[in-house]
Amino acid sequence: MPVRKTETKEGTFKTMRNMSFENVLVGWFMQDGWQVFKPVLDDGHQTDVLISDGPNFYRIQVKTFEDKGTYQEVHKDWDDGNIDCVIYFSRNSKFGYVAPAFREEKRLLEYPEHIRFSGTSSSFIKAFHKLEVNR
Repeated sequence: MPVRKTETKEGTFKTMRNMSFENVLVGWFMQDGWQVFKPVLDDGHQTDVLISDGPNFYRIQVKTFEDKGTYQEVHKDWDDGNIDCVIYFSRNSKFGYVAPAFREEKRLLEYPEHIRFSGTSSSFIKAFHKLEVNR
């Protein structure tokens, strides 16, 4: 079995880890029948994944967090109106949250509108289908 023998720089490793969550999400959406698009460059547009059911398009921001087992705040890292929802993945546990884009600067991760899912595609899709996107 091949073994990687080169060191990955910390910044590169962080980017690779975050991109891996975006790629998992792409697979989950495709399994649910969505058309999925990835921007060639996301700089400034704040859309990590774009999905469509044909006539409708939804802009998604993907974020990760370190699960500390306590109430955690998440911060708004997008401009109002630029995205439709945020998918939060725990980097050190197998769960996440689906959330509508919000306008305030920060919120609790456990906010009532945020829907928790386990680290499986079926759990994620059930949570995503419960999401109410404000347009």
